Amino acid sequence: MAKPKTGSKQKLSPAAAKKKAERDKKIAMTPARRKKKAENQRKRRAATKAGKNVKGKDYDHTRGKFVSEKANRGNYGKGTKRLKK
Repeated sequence: MAKPKTGSKQKLSPAAAKKKAERDKKIAMTPARRKKKAENQRKRRAATKAGKNVKGKDYDHTRGKFVSEKANRGNYGKGTKRLKK
């Protein structure tokens, strides 16, 4: 059984939380993110139909397979900041 998540919510003021929600929504609705979300849903439904257990896993678009949520975070050690050219 998976360990329950604790304390994962950021401690933000109401104003900061609202601004963050707006930023997150804007990013989530970009064409690239929507395409990835749709692909993820298709893959997840197909995997479930094929009898695979994908609970607690995310589809990694770089590796092309389902990996743990933990392994699918952090941009492979490069962090989440955009790299300067």
